[in-house]
Amino acid sequence: MAETDASISGAAQPDETDVDERAPEDFAATLARLESLVAQLESGELSLEASLVAFERGVHLTRDAQRRLENAELRVKALLEQPDGSFQTVPFETGEADGER
Repeated sequence: MAETDASISGAAQPDETDVDERAPEDFAATLARLESLVAQLESGELSLEASLVAFERGVHLTRDAQRRLENAELRVKALLEQPDGSFQTVPFETGEADGER
């Protein structure tokens, strides 16, 4: 199994495999790790076993990201809920001016 883990990380440090088992501390790091796994899978250079391990990690990361999004949505709803139980509608502002990216 150690060969499989090493083939997923490529040139990464051996002890990075242990870090990959835990969910990152923030949402952006979760997405970055997920994107890295997708790139590895799409490269076609992984063995079947390594691909399965990478896919399993990706599923865990996807579930973690979904959980984080759901928690954020609940927090936003709690902040916007009015004392009478209704919700205040607040326009979402991205901070970008119209037409800018």
